[in-house]
Amino acid sequence: MAPVSALAKYKLVFLGDQSVGKTSIITRFMYDKFDNTYQATIGIDFLSKTMYLEDRTIRLQLWDTAGQERFRSLIPSYIRDSSVAVIVFDVASRQSFLNTSKWIEEVRTERGSDVIIVLVGNKTDLVEKRQVSIEEGEAKARDLNVMFIETSAKAGFNIKGSLHVWDIKEKEGNLMDGLPIFQLAIS
Repeated sequence: MAPVSALAKYKLVFLGDQSVGKTSIITRFMYDKFDNTYQATIGIDFLSKTMYLEDRTIRLQLWDTAGQERFRSLIPSYIRDSSVAVIVFDVASRQSFLNTSKWIEEVRTERGSDVIIVLVGNKTDLVEKRQVSIEEGEAKARDLNVMFIETSAKAGFNIKGSLHVWDIKEKEGNLMDGLPIFQLAIS
C-alpha cells in the first residue's frame, strides 16, 4: 500500500489598488463567471480550492485583500506566510501600475525573497482605455525580478477557470538557492 502524503497547501495573496480586479480574477478562477456589479472587498476575503496536479493533490488558499488605504495596516499579516503574492494592476489606470512598486516593496519587506511575486495586468478587454502597454509591464517585471502576465477577468482571457501551477519544488525551509517553490501563471 502506497503511503498517503499530506495535502500540500499554498497561500496566494492578491494585492493591488482598489478596483483593479483582484476579486474578479478570483471569481473567474473559482466559479468561471464575471459579475459586472462592483462591490469593494472589506478587509479580506478567503477562498480555498483543491486541485489535482499531475500525481498529487494541492490546496490553493486565495486571499483577496481590500485595496483601500484604510486597510493597508492589515496587509503585512496576510503576506506573512504566503507562497505567492499576486500584484494586480488595471491596464487602463497608469496610477495603479505605478503603485505596484510599493505593493512589491511591501511584500519583499515582509517576506524577503521567500515568496513568488506575479505582476498581473488586468482588464485587457478595455483596449480603447489602455494606459499601460504590455511592454511596460514586461519591463517592470524584468526590472523587479518578478513574473508577469496580462489578463481579462471579464473576458476570461488568461484565466479560463484554471490556475496552472507547475514545477513544485518542495524542500525544508523556504527557497532553495533562490529557486521558487513553484511557478505560477494564470492561464
